[in-house]
Amino acid sequence: MGTSAYILMDHRKYTTEKLLADSIVAAFNADAMLNFHNSKNYSMDGQFLSTTMNISHKLVKENGCSFVYYVDATDNPSIEFYYNEDVGLEQNRKICKVGCIEEIYGVQELIFNFIYEYLKLNPEDYFWVTDYDWVYSWEDMKKLKSLPYHPDWCYKNPKLDSNET
Repeated sequence: MGTSAYILMDHRKYTTEKLLADSIVAAFNADAMLNFHNSKNYSMDGQFLSTTMNISHKLVKENGCSFVYYVDATDNPSIEFYYNEDVGLEQNRKICKVGCIEEIYGVQELIFNFIYEYLKLNPEDYFWVTDYDWVYSWEDMKKLKSLPYHPDWCYKNPKLDSNET
């Protein structure tokens, strides 16, 4: 498995239904296709863990551009996030990692458009690519949107000048 990414948000405000609803709206506003089959994942003891969606470029049959997106259960124990300080967030903030994008390579532009629209709806949330020590805020995404698109945007620290990466 390659590099995955998550939406980070305040744990107290997270619900499965809100993430699902906002993700549908973000996909719509990003002009992306969304396939939701309500394929739910359960633990061995029957606890609901997540459901999946597939978000695709409208020309997916021609370019293969799509990603699997997990919408986690509110009480899924794997949504806990422990790296606040590592990524520059307040240590005392209880954050959860939800909205997992299984593999980002090859779909960076689709993800950029989706995350831009998602953070537009939820400007207090963040986007985090695993293995990197930074997050993208709504302000970062607005700044990136004002620049010419770069396919490696998600591998570059948004707080550094583009020449410093």
